[in-house]
Amino acid sequence: MSAKPPLVTCPTCGKSVEWAPGNAWRPFCSERCKLIDLGAWATERYRVPVTEDKDQLEAQDPDAAPPPATAK
Repeated sequence: MSAKPPLVTCPTCGKSVEWAPGNAWRPFCSERCKLIDLGAWATERYRVPVTEDKDQLEAQDPDAAPPPATAK
């Protein structure tokens, strides 16, 4: 006897969805909701907040070029 998969809420429309391997769009309920969410990220409707370190800003020379990006 297998346990029922847990139910999660679709982040786009709020519909209850089973979190199961058979759901190709999890945690979304459909491809449409997945694409709506992707579009929101692409148009910068969603943003990851960044806080700037005040000490770091004071130590930088305002005329200096920004530091190079580091690869991760």
